[in-house]
Parts: sequence; structure tokens; C-alpha cells
Amino acid sequence: MLAYLIRRTGYSVLIIAGVLILTFLLFRVAAGDPAAALLGKNPSPEEIENLRQSLGADKPLFYGRWKTTELYPGADFTKSRTVFPGVTLHGKPESKESGLQVRQGDSVCFKRNFLRENEKIRVRVIGNGQWKLTAGKEEFPFPANGELVLPGQPSELCLTGEGELRQIRFFRPTRHAFDSQALASLKEVITFKKTFPYVDVFNFGLTLQTREPIRERLWRGMWPSLFVMLPIFIGELIFGIVLAMLSAATHGTWVDRVIMVISVAGMSISYLALIIFGQWYFGYYLNWLPVWGWGDIRYLLLPVAIGIFSGTGSGARFYRTVFLNESGREYLRTARAKGLPVWQVYFKHLLKNALAPIITRASTVLPFLFTGSLLLESFFGIPGLGYEGVNALNDSDLQMLKALVILGAFLFVGINLITDLSYAWADPRMRLNKRS
Repeated sequence: MLAYLIRRTGYSVLIIAGVLILTFLLFRVAAGDPAAALLGKNPSPEEIENLRQSLGADKPLFYGRWKTTELYPGADFTKSRTVFPGVTLHGKPESKESGLQVRQGDSVCFKRNFLRENEKIRVRVIGNGQWKLTAGKEEFPFPANGELVLPGQPSELCLTGEGELRQIRFFRPTRHAFDSQALASLKEVITFKKTFPYVDVFNFGLTLQTREPIRERLWRGMWPSLFVMLPIFIGELIFGIVLAMLSAATHGTWVDRVIMVISVAGMSISYLALIIFGQWYFGYYLNWLPVWGWGDIRYLLLPVAIGIFSGTGSGARFYRTVFLNESGREYLRTARAKGLPVWQVYFKHLLKNALAPIITRASTVLPFLFTGSLLLESFFGIPGLGYEGVNALNDSDLQMLKALVILGAFLFVGINLITDLSYAWADPRMRLNKRS
């Protein structure tokens, strides 16, 4: 059992690692620069710098000793433009689609936007020609690779030379070569400390809109989701098993057909239609229950009832199939031949032997219930994880969305690990051999 647990835990760690890599690529690489989406029009260079630094978006992706900076206005001269923000052209450089044509006596100057003390600056020039950089009274010729490291941060830098200038970029040093976006994303999940409790987990920083700690918002949102979704999960499970067992016991009769009609109806009616009808009928027409907000138990009754009704139909059909497959087995005929009561035949023998598929279905439903139903929490104003996810999506809060994705992955993998271990308890015939 211990060896099986170690193997399954190892598999789970690999799955989590894959999810973290995909999440990193999705939210760091594919999403692009967060400053452009969050700061709106005409942000100051220092605002862009501070936001990128707080998110770790200025660092190299995986490895590197330099990170991007807005200390000086970098420029891409392959846009056939005559005006470049923060860049002053002296002489008559000609802007073409291939780059900026710089002649002898021309200069391209970059004024410092703000000051970061005690840091070197790396300048990278992409183009054809020979260049030198003037910083105050000092001149620095560029080496063949087009990269130059300055010891300080002069108020203005001027590039002179002759040739075609395509791009110029500026960089600041990182703390070490592995100080990257990948490492920053990993530290959001787990960080080791020298003081108790020695491990810090799920520290995703601050939200992009309200600048609140994401971990605190996740903690607050977890409890409303738990109070709503756990009763739904238990209710679906109990009602689904009871109705399925009754349907299997009365197979082929009118009772079986009525239960199946109700189950199919529950599956067919839109979740959104159930929510709207429940709010109109029980909230506005009868005025029995509140339809918005979060308070006492009365705020839970309607969303929990809708969730149970919507999920019971599919559960009852699935469990009915399982029970019908088991009902013809030899052990049930033996139990009936011994004269055991009906409840004992079904609940002690049939249910016990059908636990494995029941556990399987429950394990696939529970993670999604725990992370919250988007529709339920949005329409009833329940401040749970689903509600947080909708708000984060509307606000383009990538940090919050990333935290919810990673939390959902951990829940899904953890519950599946518990499910695998529960099979041995539910059915001793399942041997946890070396090939499991």
C-alpha cells in the first residue's frame, strides 16, 4: 500500500508540474505584456516599470542575467515612422521600413525616464554599421555584438555612427541567472523559508485591479463555495442513489418510468432556466426566499435546491445503470434466496459492490463543485470562487485567473489521488499490485 501511495503521489506531482508549465506558458507568454492591458492609455514609464517588476514580467522567461527596463525609451525603427516617443533625432536620419538610416554627423538621443540607483545598464543595438554611445563627456564604442554595459545611468544617452539602425533596447541586471519568470511562477505555488512554518504556499501576490492579496481573497471565497457546493454534492449523491436504487428495484414498472422521465427532464432543462424560474417563482412571486446576497441559511436554500435538482437526474441515470448491471449477479440471488430483507439486499450487498463506479463519478464532480458554479454564484451574488473567477475575467485580472486555474488543478489531482486510494477500501478485490 505504501509503495502504491508513493507511485501515485509521484504521478500526481508530474501532472501538477505539467499544469504549472502550461499555465506559465498561457499566462506569461501567450498573454503578452500585462502593462499594456492594465494601465490604459499613456501610462508613465515608471508606472510600466513598477507594474512589470511587481508581476515579474520584466525578467527573462527561464534564464538570463538581464531584464527589460523602461529607464530609457527603447525603440523599434522598422515601423516607417518619423516620431518615436522619448527619442530625439539630431541631423537628418531617414526612417524607412527596414530601419533608421543614420549618416555621419547624425545622432539619436535617449533621455532617462527615471532613476534606479546603483545599477548598471545594458544597451543592445540591432542594425548594420559602427556605433558609439555618448554619455555626458564619455564615449563608449560598441563591440561587434552590438551590446554595451554602462556603469551608471546618465541623464541622456546619444547614439552616433553611420549605418542602418533597426532596434535599440535597454536592460537592468537580475539578481542571479535563474531569477526568471519561470522561477517567480514556481515561487507563487511554493516557497521555502528559514523560519517556521518553513514553507509558504499559494502566494500569488496582489490582484491587478484592487491590489488585494490574492491568497486572502481565495480564502474568503472558498468558504461560501464550500457552504453552497458541499450540500449540493451530498444532496445529489443521496437523491441520485436512492432514486436509482428504487428504479432498479422496480425495473420495468411505472415507478421506474416516472423516475427516468424526471431524471431526463432534470438533465434536459437548462441550468440557467432553472435559476431564472427559481428566482422569479420563489423570490419575486411567492416572496419566500432571497435571491441575491450572502447572509443566513435562507440565502443558501434556493441555490442549493436548484443545484441538487439539476445534478440528480444525471446521477440517478448513471447509478441506475450500475445497479441494474449488478442486480443479476449471483451474490444478490443468493441473498434473496436466504430470505434477507429487501433493504438489506440493496443497501448492504448491492450498494457495497457498486461503490467503485459511485466513487469514480463522485470524484469527477467534486472538484468542479468546490471551485464553484459560475452561474449559481453569479446569479445569486454568492462571493465564492466562481464569483471571483467571473469578476477576474471581466476585469482582465490575469493574476487572479491564474491562481484559480492552479488551485483547481491541485484540487482535481488531489481528489483523484484520494479516489484511487479509496478503491481498495471500497472493493478489496482491487489489488494494489506493482502494475497499478
